[in-house]
Amino acid sequence: MAPLEPWEKVLVNFDKFGGTVHGQMQCTVCHGGVQASDKETAHSGLIARPSEDPITGCGKCHPDTTAVYPNSLHATQQGYWTALAARSVPENYPKLEVMFDNHCARCHTTCGDCHVSQPASVGGGLLNGHVFEETPPMTRTCTACHGSRVGDEYLGKHEDIPGDVHFREERMNCADCHTSHELHGQPENCDACHKEPEAANALPAAEHRYAGVQFPRCETCHASATTGQDGIEQHQVHGADLSCQVCHSVTYTSCDGCHVAISETTGNPYFETQATYATCLMGRNPLKTYQRPYDFVPVRHVPISPTSYQYYGDDLLPNFDALPTWMYATPHNIQRTTPQTESCNACHGNPALFLTPDKVTSGELEANLKVIVEEIPELIPEP
Repeated sequence: MAPLEPWEKVLVNFDKFGGTVHGQMQCTVCHGGVQASDKETAHSGLIARPSEDPITGCGKCHPDTTAVYPNSLHATQQGYWTALAARSVPENYPKLEVMFDNHCARCHTTCGDCHVSQPASVGGGLLNGHVFEETPPMTRTCTACHGSRVGDEYLGKHEDIPGDVHFREERMNCADCHTSHELHGQPENCDACHKEPEAANALPAAEHRYAGVQFPRCETCHASATTGQDGIEQHQVHGADLSCQVCHSVTYTSCDGCHVAISETTGNPYFETQATYATCLMGRNPLKTYQRPYDFVPVRHVPISPTSYQYYGDDLLPNFDALPTWMYATPHNIQRTTPQTESCNACHGNPALFLTPDKVTSGELEANLKVIVEEIPELIPEP
């Protein structure tokens, strides 16, 4: 994503914006301030980012969405906190909160960060002269934040690795699969939360992005494959015990431990990742439920280590082994034909494809007992 010039970030193109619904409203309706010709007077009480308070800023016109958005993962980043809480203890939370505010909270997004401007975490700036975009432009919003792994894999930015077939063949946008319901924190199965009309706003906050109903899911569009009605034997045999990505992902990115600190030179917070490398490994499913019944799933190493946050205090992750460091993954690099689909024995009897103990560092073996594959599926006799 190319950086914007300073003037591009703030210029309101009234020829475009004026004819839109939002353009018919006075600026002060959302931004506060005072209707006056004098700059100082006009900007008194200015609200630069109205959607930081979505109920007040957007809720007057969009009450249904703003009622649930504060509990969405985009707003709360609860997935991070779920992992931190599991690996730590309550007495460490105050120090971790300081760390989180310095290094993680900048990825929090508001309504405006997707629909009218680029996310603040990548420098901000109006998307289209203040015109509100119902479907956010993918490369300036979605992959601006989710770029280093998801975006680069999906768009085919790794050398010799093609982009995801959904992008390469159909030019599908993120929102084609990740609906507004998901992004706004509204579950797809509404009646799981809405037991009665008066409970309409009593939606529980998601714990992480793999909690609850699996959505989006490949089966929604590829029903014939998952029901074994497409004539492909492997789909009939493995439709329920392998996630689709086990066979249809190719090489994707893993990262080793990340460390955070404050620069002694500038006083700014920064982070450093130890290593980034290509992988394509399958592990046992650590999140096996009715919604995700698979025996094997792709796993990728996440950037965490016992000393990731030691700048803020000693032993802040005393329960480090409570979660795997090789986590359930859904790589965005799907291909119809992959090395795994060439034959049964591309996977069976092939230890290179699985997360075996020798691929896990000694200090992380205990943490990954749920996902490590001790016994490789046996070779299939050739016909």
